[in-house]
Amino acid sequence: MTQALAGRTVLVTRPALQAAPLAQAIRAEGGEALVFPALEIEAVPQDALSASLAWLAEADIAIFISPNAAQFGMAAIRASGTLPDACRVFAVGPGTARALAAEGVADVVTPDGQDSEALLALPQLADVAGKRVAIVRGVGGRALLADTLAARGAQVDFIECYRRACPTADAAPLLARWQAGGVDAVTVASAETLHNLAALLGDAGRPLLLRTPLFAPHAKIAEAAHRFGVGQAIATPGGDVGLVQGLVNWFRNNP
Repeated sequence: MTQALAGRTVLVTRPALQAAPLAQAIRAEGGEALVFPALEIEAVPQDALSASLAWLAEADIAIFISPNAAQFGMAAIRASGTLPDACRVFAVGPGTARALAAEGVADVVTPDGQDSEALLALPQLADVAGKRVAIVRGVGGRALLADTLAARGAQVDFIECYRRACPTADAAPLLARWQAGGVDAVTVASAETLHNLAALLGDAGRPLLLRTPLFAPHAKIAEAAHRFGVGQAIATPGGDVGLVQGLVNWFRNNP
C-alpha cells in the first residue's frame, strides 16, 4: 500500500532540538521532512529565577504549560532544590506530562484537552481559594490561566524559565526550493513560529507561505494563521501524532 505522504515534502519549523520526532514521523509515512527551525528556545538565567523559585518552595500547586516548561523549568528547579513534596503537579496536555515524566516527575494531573481551558475545567482546580499556585512557562504567554485561578481565590506566581526568539537563519535555499514547487505543506506549533517564518522568508516568500496548506496542532493556532492570511490552515489533533494524522488525512483526500 502506498504511504500517504509519499512524494510530499513537509516543512518542519520546530526548534532545532525538538524537530527530530516530527521529522521521523513524517518520514515513516513516506514523506520528506524539510527541517527549517523558525523558533529558538533559550533558558532564562538561573539568577533571574531566584525569587520565583523561592516562592515555589511554599506552593501547593505547580502547573507546567508546555514541554519546554517541563524541560527548562525542572532544570532550574533542580539547580536550586526540588519540587515541594506536598506540591501537586499539573500539565497542560499529554506532551507536557511525558516531558515531566522524562524529568522524573510522577503523579502528574493532565486534562483530556491540550489547552488552558481544558486544565481549568478539571475538578481539582475548581476550589483553589487560599492555595499558592506556581505557573511554569516561558516569558509572556496567555493570561487566562493565571487570571482565572486568581479569580477563584488562588495566589499565583510565575516561573518564566525560557524565552522564545526568532532564529538567525539564511532562508534563501528554502525560498529557492519553495519557488520551484518543492514544499507541499507547512507545520507550525504556534502563531509566533508562523510570524517568524514569514519574517525569515521576506516579501518574496510571503505569497508562497499564504498559499501552501498549513497544519497546526490546535484550533487557535489555525485561526491565527487564517487571520494572518493563510488560505488553508488545518487544525489537527495535538502533538506529533496529531500533526502527522492531519497531514495523512489531508493528502489522502487531496491527492
